[in-house]
Amino acid sequence: MYRFAPSPTGDMHIGNLRAAIFNYICAIKNGKDFILRIEDTDTERNIKGKEKEIIEILAKFDIHPKHIYIQSENLKFHRQLASKLMIDKKAFACFCTEAELEAKKQKAKDESRAYRYDGTCERLSDEEVLNNEKPFVIRMKKPTKTMSFTDAIKGELSFEPDAVDSFVIMRADKTPTYNFACAVDDMLSGVSYVIRGEDHVSNTPKQELIREALGYTDKIGYAHLPIILNENGKKMSKRDDASSVKWMLEHGFMPEAIANYLILLGNKTPCEIFTIKEATKWFDIAKISRSPAKFDIAKLEHVNREHIKLASNERLSELTGLSENRACLVKFYTQESSLLPEIADKINKLYSPKSTPDEFADEFEILKNCVKNIKDCQTYDEFKKELMSASGLKGKNFFMPLRYLLTGEFHGPELSELYVLIKNDIKEIAR
Repeated sequence: MYRFAPSPTGDMHIGNLRAAIFNYICAIKNGKDFILRIEDTDTERNIKGKEKEIIEILAKFDIHPKHIYIQSENLKFHRQLASKLMIDKKAFACFCTEAELEAKKQKAKDESRAYRYDGTCERLSDEEVLNNEKPFVIRMKKPTKTMSFTDAIKGELSFEPDAVDSFVIMRADKTPTYNFACAVDDMLSGVSYVIRGEDHVSNTPKQELIREALGYTDKIGYAHLPIILNENGKKMSKRDDASSVKWMLEHGFMPEAIANYLILLGNKTPCEIFTIKEATKWFDIAKISRSPAKFDIAKLEHVNREHIKLASNERLSELTGLSENRACLVKFYTQESSLLPEIADKINKLYSPKSTPDEFADEFEILKNCVKNIKDCQTYDEFKKELMSASGLKGKNFFMPLRYLLTGEFHGPELSELYVLIKNDIKEIAR
């Protein structure tokens, strides 16, 4: 079982989408189920409507989970299992206030040592706990042994007991922390493999400790993906427009191209242009580089252009809003742009009435009237010959206003190549 577990706290980041794609591909390749779990227990940061947006974005990439879970619906299990850990003396109630903890952290900082929870409440007797009416959190007892696991990308990783510490698993308001909810939900769902960002490496021993303490013995495999760097070599953040999947879709990148590019990042692939379905035949998570991958928007634009060329007119019509008859022009205009909105604007300009330009105004009007009465021509050479004869124009005085009449621009692609695609609409275009 593979899973994608985003939080509904903002626009989906490309790093999250990359993890979703890799989990989905591996699930298909290995004949396992793929589930989506919305991790909504951080109520202060949740944004209304983001759950629906996550599902809709995944659908755009043709990623369809076998099941969709909402993490907060498991709250009763989180509380029951936290109670079990306390009964089994593997977790304890901590009554330390935020002010007390901050004072201890500051003291550690002043003494130039790493802060570790000092075990104050772990040493309380049952009677002291029962008679204490202060609010409390539940802390996991730190491990007594080294916690180790094998990462498909990073290799063998080990964490000494002091590196894990006694961490909080349930807040004072009786809601679970990320690590506890995640560990329990993966256990309850039977997740067998976790692919996520490398910022979660330090969470893995904590989640392993929780499941081990609950008596769970099934093994979970891991792969932690290196971060994606922006074009300045820094970690991509919300300040980078291209970090947002929503932004990329709105700016004209095809889902097929985005997926293709994210699979290419830091990876060795047998070819450059492919679909998710094709990638399921050869994808190997172990071949992902351990080093951070640098995001290159020029490369993404190139990949986008290639996917536009491969797309059907029906698909291009769906993405641009153009009719299928006009969508055939999208591929032609990849020589001018690699972004769908820019291409659609050029095509819409073809079919829009053109105002008389200041330059070549007389010639423009002559050609406009001639096109109305010209016979249907199958080739550009025939069209050009008929129009030259009817207008009496030549050279620059012919070609410049003709280009403007047809395209609304004085510069652009070869008219001989464009004419083949628009010849049936030539009188409508030149109106």
